Amino acid sequence: MSRETGLSATLPPEGLPGLDPDLSRVVAVPGFGVDVGRSPRWHVLDTGDALRRLGAEPLGTIIAVHGNPTWSYLWRDLLAASLRQAADGGDAWRIIAVDQLEMGYSERTPRSRGLAQRIGDLAALVRSLAPEGPIVTLGHDWGGPISLGWAVENPARLAGAIVLNTAVHHPSDERIPFPLRVAGARGVLGAATTVTTAFLDTTLSLADPKLDPAVSAAYRSPYATTARRRGIGEFVADIPATPDHRSTPALERVSGALSGIGVPALLLRGPKDPVFLEKHLEDLTRRMPWADVHRFEGAGHLLVEERPYAQTVLAWLSDRVAPTLGSTGEAPPDAPVAASAPSDVSTPLWDRLFARRDDDGTAVIDMTAGSDGAALRVSWRQLADRVEQLAAGFHRMGVRRGDRVSLLVQPGPTLTAVLYACLRIGAVVVVADRGLGIRGLSRAVRSASPRFVVGEVAGLAAARALGWSGTRISAARLPSATARLLGVSHSLADVAARGASGVLPEPPASSDDAAVLFTSGSTGPAKGVVYTHGQLSALRDALGDHFDVHEDSGLVTGFAPFALLGPALGTRSATPEMDVSAPRTLTATAVARAVRESAAKIVFLSPAAVTNVVATSGDLDDADRAALADVRTFLSTGAPVSLELLRAAQQLMPHAVAHTPYGMTECLLVTDITLSDVEDAAASGQQGVCVGAPIGSGRVRIIPLDEVGRATGALTTDPGVTGEVVISAPHLKRGYHRLWATDREAARDVASDPSARWHRTGDVGHLDEKGRLWIEGRMPHVIATSDGPVTPVGAEQSIERVHGVARAAVVGVGPEGQRQCVAVIETTAGARRAALADPELTTAIRESTDLPIAAVLQVRALPTDVRHNSKIDRSRLSAWADGVLSGRTPSAP
Repeated sequence: MSRETGLSATLPPEGLPGLDPDLSRVVAVPGFGVDVGRSPRWHVLDTGDALRRLGAEPLGTIIAVHGNPTWSYLWRDLLAASLRQAADGGDAWRIIAVDQLEMGYSERTPRSRGLAQRIGDLAALVRSLAPEGPIVTLGHDWGGPISLGWAVENPARLAGAIVLNTAVHHPSDERIPFPLRVAGARGVLGAATTVTTAFLDTTLSLADPKLDPAVSAAYRSPYATTARRRGIGEFVADIPATPDHRSTPALERVSGALSGIGVPALLLRGPKDPVFLEKHLEDLTRRMPWADVHRFEGAGHLLVEERPYAQTVLAWLSDRVAPTLGSTGEAPPDAPVAASAPSDVSTPLWDRLFARRDDDGTAVIDMTAGSDGAALRVSWRQLADRVEQLAAGFHRMGVRRGDRVSLLVQPGPTLTAVLYACLRIGAVVVVADRGLGIRGLSRAVRSASPRFVVGEVAGLAAARALGWSGTRISAARLPSATARLLGVSHSLADVAARGASGVLPEPPASSDDAAVLFTSGSTGPAKGVVYTHGQLSALRDALGDHFDVHEDSGLVTGFAPFALLGPALGTRSATPEMDVSAPRTLTATAVARAVRESAAKIVFLSPAAVTNVVATSGDLDDADRAALADVRTFLSTGAPVSLELLRAAQQLMPHAVAHTPYGMTECLLVTDITLSDVEDAAASGQQGVCVGAPIGSGRVRIIPLDEVGRATGALTTDPGVTGEVVISAPHLKRGYHRLWATDREAARDVASDPSARWHRTGDVGHLDEKGRLWIEGRMPHVIATSDGPVTPVGAEQSIERVHGVARAAVVGVGPEGQRQCVAVIETTAGARRAALADPELTTAIRESTDLPIAAVLQVRALPTDVRHNSKIDRSRLSAWADGVLSGRTPSAP
């Protein structure tokens, strides 16, 4: 690879990985500002000629602007993907990816270029190379404000705006990020950016996984000498970190005008970026509240090298920008940004709570917070008053509709009051439980960027240590020294005192966002699921109607997602003594005590909690058993529940109808089945776990699997067809928080019925002749064998009936399309270490199922999620088993 040492504009050397040399050209552009009277020469990558050779007419032009210290090579994957799409008959877009002057393979000049100059430079190039037609701007790093600078100055031609890891504003009272402070420090700037390659080296090192050496060399190739690196130093020096900086006025013009651009916008972010932080994304979303956002969890500053961003960009252009362009490629003057969901009308979640505000009967019981071992009881009157005081207090201290408030408080009266207070004023509650682990919890809270954090000491300590954003409010009043240490500015008592005589704002609309509830993280990084007020109300109504909940029902819940619904249902609720984020801490005596204290007729537990309740049932005394005998409805949801476990729980609550509803964070109730129906289904001989028929007005459909295990084709209700499970219900989530591409994937190819909102669950299963749903596993766990796709759950059920097997997982090893099935088991005796199962047990397992089992491995414990302690991580097991059977020394999976 050649090393460019001159100062003129040239073509890049051939052989750079992923870069088509036919797209490169050098163009002379009439100068702007400091270049008036001359025509600087630019290197650009341009797909225009390639599109003409394909006979593809572009809808418009994408102007792609790199940052510092990259060059147009940054966009090579997008250029290639766009041409493949055009060749396949999809939307065609001309892309012009520029090397900014003094950068990449463009000309080096002795001139200094501030932000205003660079925006003018880009405008001159656009006038020269793309004088007509709609423009979509695309920028990364400091290419963001430059591309957006062109956007705000050219509204007539602007069709869309896309930015990746960038910022348009930095508060004057805050220091710039540490890496930039170091690079720009007096006496360091030249050495770090131009004399040496330190700044370039550091930027390229941010990629995770590390860049291929050839790719890294390609990024370095235009910057081989000190003279050719001068632009890198100029860019760092041009960061407008102070009000009197020469580029501050230009940046303020850009940031101030963004709210008026009125075109589709896409904000992409790699959250591990040490330079452009979550607060910078938050600032952009405040300026462009209509913008679509996608955070590539785990990616960093160079997300273009770490994630398939090009597919996201092209899909977004097809969905959001192409429909706004007329057949001539011009944008209609009244082109909509995006269709909004119709407003739903419902009674708010707090309606039944406030309807009982004069009632001195018990509303909430906390089995852990009372004195002398007694339970703490809160009346409806007390709870309603506290909710109104907190709501008014929050509003007086600046909490506004749409503000996100992270709740780090254990379920109980305090959390209940805070949650309903936030909902009443339109704040969006963020709920992520400790079961995610400290890293998962931190990642979840950071992704939500809450403006306020309400927590107990442990949560506030984590917020302080991990640098979470938001004003911190303590659940209890803390000593002054502790409050200062944790960065706490208020307590809930302070908030309530402020609201004692306060006035409540107008309530939010049913279509407003109400909550961000994080998934368990059992199938990847936890996702924030967004619910509107109307959808939460629909969930309340579905639960209340289906299970006949009324004022005197009483509810004991050891399942975190439903622990707060008692006041919404208008019935008293009790949380048993347990750690809700660790379901296995719940005991039978704790459930019995909660039932006795609340006279509850309904008990709602997670499967992991039920397992331990059954295991500890020997500790029950006669009074405990009598209390449990009064329960009329028992529910367990969150993961599959075995027939044996349901029967055991039924014996503890002999007069209760045992239900095991099927749902997920995205739609907490989908179907339901009773114990008697489970027994009936078990006798049918079908494979999978029968989870029953849809609840209320919910609907279930199947997208059939093709021969390699992909869910393709039209939605069907035909019995016996295995495929991906697709659901619709009034209480289905609105979407995912700042995960536009994930939202799109969840609704892909299922928009055939515009009257319903559909969600691809990622579960795989089938419907039977009675319309009941059977779950056979997860889509990522489908095994593509040479004989067709195999789903794991049916074979696992057969294997778990073998004597000596406690639990089983069936996974695939080998190449796609030719994978072999392997059983990984826990034994009842307990394995001391991971190893091949003994021959006798292996034979019995193979004889238990029609599925060819290539090998049987035993482990001490199968890896499961933390929240439910029951969802087996088959993807992790598959990779582990592949390694073990390839000769790697067995270790714990």
